[in-house]
Amino acid sequence: MASRGGATRPNGPNAGNKICQFKLVLLGESAVGKSSLVLRFVKGQFHEFQESTIGAAFLTQTVCLDDTTVKFEIWDTAGQERYHSLAPMYYRGAQAAIVVYDITNEESFVRAKNWVKELQRQASPNIVIALAGNKADLANKRALDFQDAQSYADDNSLLFMETSAKTSMNVNEIFMAIAKKLPKNEPQAVGRDRQRSAETGRDQYRYIYMIYFCYKTHN
Repeated sequence: MASRGGATRPNGPNAGNKICQFKLVLLGESAVGKSSLVLRFVKGQFHEFQESTIGAAFLTQTVCLDDTTVKFEIWDTAGQERYHSLAPMYYRGAQAAIVVYDITNEESFVRAKNWVKELQRQASPNIVIALAGNKADLANKRALDFQDAQSYADDNSLLFMETSAKTSMNVNEIFMAIAKKLPKNEPQAVGRDRQRSAETGRDQYRYIYMIYFCYKTHN
């Protein structure tokens, strides 16, 4: 799954590389292709009929930049409105976020802009935010102009790419662009990693509880 130019090698760290670990969250309206983007990036796969995410899903993937191995801890969140209240649990402490919209659905872009505003208000002040216009393989059904989205991204200091989980267009590239913008000069202290692991464990426990609660409430 190397990107163009061979800059990414997502199969594991090279010997002697400095390892940096970052939490990344995906946000966006339901059915815009968040899970498909993650599946393409992590496993190189695409499923035409992807089931909706319930609550959130957790995956990991690594990319290599020169002498640094970047490990992404990826939280793929559900897009349904009933799960919105869970979102802060996943973007809390995240160093990066990908906000996804569907280029054939203008309303999904409006929703994406609301997610960006929420991240700017409530997430970590130095969070790296990328905007992904997904389903670029359906350009003949486009409802939103590329330049409009680019202008919005420029105005809000966002990374921006149109992507296609189906064809893999710009999937690795958007993760690589994020990896390049993340700070990699901080020491990966053991104590901090243990604290992060403990926080992740608590989040996973809350996640299981909240999914059970949502299931009982809506069924």
